[in-house]
Amino acid sequence: MIRPLSICLALLASAATGQDLSLPTNARQISERVSPLDSYELPVGVYAEDAVPARTVEGRVERTTWRLQSGSSTTLQILAPLRDQLEAQGYDILFECEARACGGFDFRFGTEVVPTPDMYVAIQDFRFLSASRGENVLSLLVSRNPPDGFVQLIRVAPVAATSPPPLVVETAIDDPSEVLQVLQRDGHVILDDLHFSTGEVALGPGPFASLALLAGYLTDNPDVRLALVGHTDDTGDLQANTAVSTRRAQSVRTRLIEAHRISGDRIEAQGVGYLAPLTSNATPEGRDLNRRVEAVLLVN
Repeated sequence: MIRPLSICLALLASAATGQDLSLPTNARQISERVSPLDSYELPVGVYAEDAVPARTVEGRVERTTWRLQSGSSTTLQILAPLRDQLEAQGYDILFECEARACGGFDFRFGTEVVPTPDMYVAIQDFRFLSASRGENVLSLLVSRNPPDGFVQLIRVAPVAATSPPPLVVETAIDDPSEVLQVLQRDGHVILDDLHFSTGEVALGPGPFASLALLAGYLTDNPDVRLALVGHTDDTGDLQANTAVSTRRAQSVRTRLIEAHRISGDRIEAQGVGYLAPLTSNATPEGRDLNRRVEAVLLVN
């Protein structure tokens, strides 16, 4: 059985939030990652129509995991006292579900999970909860791998009003010909006029100069093919990020086919998740740079 809730572990920096979440005395914090400014896709519904309904929230994001000795306790027995504490602190429960009702495998891989071994999720034995209190939102994910239980907390708090607003700069192509020069010289080029936020897969309406240039190059060089490779930051696990990066590359491929009339057999799309970063993911600016699509030259 779970021991009485007698030890307090910080939900976030208590000085800033004035809140604590009490976990069992045998709970041990496994990981903690703090992003001073980031975004999080907060699940608010069960998996349906090929997606997990989510609400995009921005602010200070903290991702924390714990491992505890669960014994014969169910995931509900682990989650229930934590839920009670949240409600006592004034949180409103936005959404709650159990493994199969959530959507099982599809829900698990459609939402953000701290990578193993820091977090373990059994596909048929987990529970999820999202909640809000004013501008503060959070999610709890609990699962078991007997005799251990696992708890993941992702919480987003508003950034202090005195903090400067986030600045996102999308690199413009000052000399469009450089795209083709780099592609021919290096065999690959970053399509840096495309931009993806964390978890975002859809390509905007454009027009995008890089895609027009690639389309013209393909038209003028019928023996050339392209591979579009999607990349992400390191938010979430590898499988989810690989899926997101693949869908990003596919969205670019679709645009070349539909808007620029390029034959689909001349363009392939793949994703590698966070395995090939340009720079460190420790800052919002670094993560923004790592979310990208590259074109790789393939010559028959």
